[in-house]
Amino acid sequence: MFPVDLPAVSGTDLRSASELYLSSLESRPHNDEWFQLSHTSKVAITANNVRWMQLFEGDQPACLLLALHPPDDPTRVVALYLHEKWWSVDNILRTSSKSRSGLISVQSIIERVIVFLLSQVVERSSQEEVLFSLHPRTESCKLLWRDSQAVGFYTVKHKGSLCDSWSSSCYLLPVLDTVLVRRSWRRKGFGLQMLQDFCSSFYTEKFLGVSSPLSPCMAAVCRSFLQQHKEHLEHLYEVEAPGGWAQRRNIWLNIQLGRYSLGIKEERRSTSEETQMNEDDSSQKIYNCRPDLTPLSSCNVNSPLVIGFSVQQVKPCDHSQGGCSPSSKISGTGCIPAAHINYLDCEPPTRLAQSLNTKQAIKVKPESEETQTSAKRVRKT
Repeated sequence: MFPVDLPAVSGTDLRSASELYLSSLESRPHNDEWFQLSHTSKVAITANNVRWMQLFEGDQPACLLLALHPPDDPTRVVALYLHEKWWSVDNILRTSSKSRSGLISVQSIIERVIVFLLSQVVERSSQEEVLFSLHPRTESCKLLWRDSQAVGFYTVKHKGSLCDSWSSSCYLLPVLDTVLVRRSWRRKGFGLQMLQDFCSSFYTEKFLGVSSPLSPCMAAVCRSFLQQHKEHLEHLYEVEAPGGWAQRRNIWLNIQLGRYSLGIKEERRSTSEETQMNEDDSSQKIYNCRPDLTPLSSCNVNSPLVIGFSVQQVKPCDHSQGGCSPSSKISGTGCIPAAHINYLDCEPPTRLAQSLNTKQAIKVKPESEETQTSAKRVRKT
């Protein structure tokens, strides 16, 4: 069995068990514990090789996990301490339950850990920055399971939910906020599957949103979806929070006007080929491509593109302008992330009883108050 299949635990239980384990680890006179990575490699488990990692955004008290890393690479995570033992990242993403298949709503703390790993660890090499900023504890999310492993997820901002923690603005429509498909599972129609699931989950809503800006990958998925589901042509919008009419653009209209970069493979397809698209067609896959980072107010398909999931940064509401609007720097949905938020500490962790200022302790570089206030989340594939 794997962690997700074991009896449910709380975030408090995970943290308490980790504190006890770290205390015993620090008191050992000799380093005699190892974690076997493979048949040929292993990592020593010492206080110098573990770090605290924060699981949720703005969580008080913080839900923390112990992460094991190689001595020569503190940014790489090879295992997490769960259920009073070390588990490799690959095993945490697996399940032995045959019932876990397709898209399943996230409920347990271990499922939240899986979302954390997918967004923060799995798709990141040692040279890359992390994919997303942390999700809130209460974020509505679904995991995509295939062949007994988690291969992706998407998150939703519900109509009426707060846009941020510093204003009273709420989303005016449901918004598909973040989408991720693991690189090894792309071009299999999973991005289209998640968009279809999102739309069907809110079938009673007249209008639905996808976070701005759309990457070429997500624009291609939206085009395929709208070609198959013409009933949504007038109802699916690219939006900025909170999603008022001044912050919406009809996605199908913008596709027809050529305001999205759909990728070379998409642009070369003939009209006859496009009409024959189905869920398994490669044209509907999320490509590892570059997102268009232009804001809604200035769409330019020739603007420079950056590899990464785009980051939406929402400024506090300007009530004189009637609502809150995101910063035009980086926002919305992309293929691979561009945010830089490192939640690994550079120094060995101390026992939490001695220092509980975890928000500052687990970051490599302290951020200014302004940066912490403006930072928000990376968006979709």
